[in-house]
Amino acid sequence: MRRTSKKTDRSAASFQQDAGLLLLRLGLGLPMLLQHGLPYWRQFQEEASSFLSVFGLDARTTLVLTIAAEVGASLLMIAGLFTRAASLLFAATMAVAFVVVHGASFEGEQSGELAFLYFIGSASLIIMGPGRFSWDCYKNA
Repeated sequence: MRRTSKKTDRSAASFQQDAGLLLLRLGLGLPMLLQHGLPYWRQFQEEASSFLSVFGLDARTTLVLTIAAEVGASLLMIAGLFTRAASLLFAATMAVAFVVVHGASFEGEQSGELAFLYFIGSASLIIMGPGRFSWDCYKNA
């Protein structure tokens, strides 16, 4: 049996934790960007007239804010730049999607399960930060 020092164990755990945070950022950011954000951006004119309006904002403004979160925050999360702020915007958008758009439902055709999972993942990044494999880590060094 090979013995390792506590320092080595912590280093391996730290690497694993940072790698896990990188995977979380990529796993949240890439699908949101590619499957939601960019399609809304490309089809802005078509979507603007029929997009849901929330909190007294018109549909166009709601769509702009949604695109800011689904494109802008996703890109920042992927890069690990301003990760906590980007994750906060992302989490707020997903909370609205879950509650307002999907009626806080986990079942049926309008299930908000995916929005809820995006919310939980982004809330985790708010708490844990981006990890060392991020631009945030280097700009704060």
